[in-house]
Amino acid sequence: MIMNVKYGKGGCQTATVPDENLIGTFYPADVKCRPADEVINESIDDPIGYGSLAEFLEGGKDIVFIVNDATRPTPTAKVLDALHKRMDLRKARYLVATGAHRDMTPSEYDFVFGRHYEYLKDRIIAHDAKTSECLYLGQSKNGTPMEVNRIAVEADRLVIITSVEPHYFAGYTGGRKSFLPGVASFRTIEANHKLAMKKEAQSLVLEGNPVHEDMMDALESVKGKEIFSIQMVLDRHQNIYKAAAGDLNRAFAKAVEWANVVFSVPIPEKADVVISVAPYPMDVDLYQSQKAIDNGKWALKEGGKLIMVSKCREGIGGDTFLKQLSLSKDPARVLENLSKEYKLGYHKAAKMAEVAVWADLWVVSDLDPKLISEANMTPFKSLEDAMEEVFKWKPDARILVLADGSVTIPRLE
Repeated sequence: MIMNVKYGKGGCQTATVPDENLIGTFYPADVKCRPADEVINESIDDPIGYGSLAEFLEGGKDIVFIVNDATRPTPTAKVLDALHKRMDLRKARYLVATGAHRDMTPSEYDFVFGRHYEYLKDRIIAHDAKTSECLYLGQSKNGTPMEVNRIAVEADRLVIITSVEPHYFAGYTGGRKSFLPGVASFRTIEANHKLAMKKEAQSLVLEGNPVHEDMMDALESVKGKEIFSIQMVLDRHQNIYKAAAGDLNRAFAKAVEWANVVFSVPIPEKADVVISVAPYPMDVDLYQSQKAIDNGKWALKEGGKLIMVSKCREGIGGDTFLKQLSLSKDPARVLENLSKEYKLGYHKAAKMAEVAVWADLWVVSDLDPKLISEANMTPFKSLEDAMEEVFKWKPDARILVLADGSVTIPRLE
């Protein structure tokens, strides 16, 4: 059969795979979605733990919305459409939870804010982890210094708009993640992400996950603050499946249940070859695309080939982790080196090296092949080229495709 997978914005990669080799192409589950405005409005009309949004906002002198940046598919603009009918959006400020990411481009601001950007842009502040003024709020149980953007800390009303899907070391996105790393200082983010080096920090896991626990401590440090959240779960076409509004933690717990329905996908067997795709917008760079590798590992046999397909439109995404992967041709030695000290990005190298110890990592991207080769991965210009090598290696290879590998968690049944 001819197989097509997404590549960049509107593009695709094509390869021929015999039917007898293909286990199947797996996506997040198909779920029935109602019109987005219905889903959003119903959640806002019946918030968890609050009488109404209007009651929550009443008396607020400094209303601040925290919204995701463009590395997340969160349909913020659709939520603002619903809120526009309920309040004057210009009475609030909008803090973009960039974490340690760069500021957004003009087209990305249009994507996040939609038709509201033009009249709200003077009310929008992009958090900068290195330069934004952050207030120290104490230490977490794990010793992480809690430093959070002053705007978020001093607001008397916080509204968080976010989406919830699996995350390879925080368990899930959403909820508390808007606070840490969303609007935290670089020092705080680095200390928190160091905990991702622990094996307990993995997708779908909250209990006992040190990264999640650290994020919850960040929320505890502002206990008593008025926070209203709107948290959505999307389907595989990025339509809104469900939404929960109100109390941050209770809405998050509800969204996690729905996220498991969509993103935890049963597979019949593990494969010799897993093709894991990072589609737009998760293909922005190698740093973000790595999630497709981490998710793909759950469907791969030991000694197999994991092929990540991602355009990596903006390159590497900070080269700290790539330099670490390139220090030795032995992934086990890379892991040993990483255990000696930590800088932001090392957790990314560690997660990739962990897989490279027992499997081969192949990459189909627009990146410089030399950079990929030096980092213990095999570069290919096309998926067709990669598949030719697969069949030279093992003509009867069993092949499994994760068409949205950035958020699909394979579960062997």
